[in-house]
Amino acid sequence: MKETVRGITIRGLFSKNLRRLRRIANLSQLALAEQAGLTHNFINDIENGKKWVSAETIGKLAFALNAQPYQFFIAESKWDEQGAEFFSLYLDDFTDSITKMAKEYRYRYLTEDIHRKTAEKDKPAE
Repeated sequence: MKETVRGITIRGLFSKNLRRLRRIANLSQLALAEQAGLTHNFINDIENGKKWVSAETIGKLAFALNAQPYQFFIAESKWDEQGAEFFSLYLDDFTDSITKMAKEYRYRYLTEDIHRKTAEKDKPAE
């Protein structure tokens, strides 16, 4: 007998959540396979419930999807409740990207401006 949680097989739950997390990450099966170091056929078989995964594979998938391993086992009814958590993961990433970009522009343009003003100040009078 397959292990179930409220009538849902663990394999089915994992498959649905893998597909959901892959779509949230905006990755194709092929792109996910490449990032996780797995084959496209294996990703397809997992999503279709034909294959099961080892703990090592769960780790590879979680890393490639920027997810936590437990997220593969969240019951569908909890996804709506957990939605803010998933959104915050991507919001944090977006915030980090914007912060890095702002620092880069600040350094590039403020530094250039300071150097230009210093060069103008040090320029001999004509």
